[in-house]
Amino acid sequence: MKHILFTITFLFVLTGAMAHGGKKHRKDSIKAPMDSSMNMGEEKQHVEGDTIHHHEEGMAVNESKVTADLDDFPTLHPLIVHFAIVLIIVAAGLQLLNLIMLKKEVSWIIAGILLTGVLAAWFASRNFHPHTHGISEHAQLVLDQHDKWADWTINLGIVGLVLQAVNLFAFKGKRWAAAVVALILIGSAYSVSRAGHYGSQLVHIEGIGPQGKYLEMEHNH
Repeated sequence: MKHILFTITFLFVLTGAMAHGGKKHRKDSIKAPMDSSMNMGEEKQHVEGDTIHHHEEGMAVNESKVTADLDDFPTLHPLIVHFAIVLIIVAAGLQLLNLIMLKKEVSWIIAGILLTGVLAAWFASRNFHPHTHGISEHAQLVLDQHDKWADWTINLGIVGLVLQAVNLFAFKGKRWAAAVVALILIGSAYSVSRAGHYGSQLVHIEGIGPQGKYLEMEHNH
């Protein structure tokens, strides 16, 4: 315990020294004429005062409504799909870990997480999948890749969920059966990461989605 505390303290000291460049600040390190210093001080006060003034104005405007309502979003697809991304990847990681432990309780937890993740992926790609219009041919190619990997995510997730149920009730937690489930879940986790990659490409590179651009403004999709 003493070694750990010493190491943490040493890292803090080292980080602080690196942040200051290993040198102490001195007040008399800069020599300038008195009139220049006074002018710079006046300009600094003016800038700081102006900055504070504009900051207060911005706060007054933004405080009217900081948190958007769900109805303000053109689609709820990003909200739902992020649950699928996290839950499926977590399920795959836990399944790999459970290959060592082989705990039935953990297997049930994995099944619950995977079920929730697959349902989230299903709703995100079906009920809450936004329809597009007027996009370029290149953007359509990216969208097709996004949809393809989303389908792979759902299909592999369903297969993994079924095999996990078979493993729980039929094989009673056999290691080889758990390994098969782990491989399927790794495939589903990879697929959802690829779908997420193309989804972020659509938003941040192709410009589809921000402020509802190129989306049909229907909240039931």
